[in-house]
Amino acid sequence: MASTKLDEIDRKILAELQADGRMTNVELAKRVGISAPPCLRRVRTLEEAGFIRGYHADVNPRELGFEVQVFAMVRLQSQAEADLSAFESRCRAWPLVRECHMLNGEIDFVLKCAAPDLSTFQSFLTGQLTAAENVASVKTSLVIRCAKDEPGVPFDVLEERLAKLA
Repeated sequence: MASTKLDEIDRKILAELQADGRMTNVELAKRVGISAPPCLRRVRTLEEAGFIRGYHADVNPRELGFEVQVFAMVRLQSQAEADLSAFESRCRAWPLVRECHMLNGEIDFVLKCAAPDLSTFQSFLTGQLTAAENVASVKTSLVIRCAKDEPGVPFDVLEERLAKLA
């Protein structure tokens, strides 16, 4: 289901849940202007259609002792589909890798990693990442600070685009 097939209420539901996934269905229904039963049906439909992938808490890594965040730019020796899939599978198995994105251009993947300290990340880097089959090179950049970390999508931009198309 493309975003243009979602009606305004569906988009409002998604925007509200993206901002606060813990609100009750009654509160959500009130915010989007419908009663609770149809609101719950819409949420379940959005979940089943894949628009809502899950619910989670936005935890503070530093408060939990994860002082080090690193972006690792990985170049592979082979970009055959089987090799790309094998690398992605390895990334899903590594706990320190929090995000894995395949790119086009000189770099094949960028990984976002979180570790409690630099020595833990270094052990992962030298013992697992650079040692992994098909990895040609890895360049890393340590995060100094984060100016913005906004989850989800900008619903206001979607609404502006849809208004122009109408």
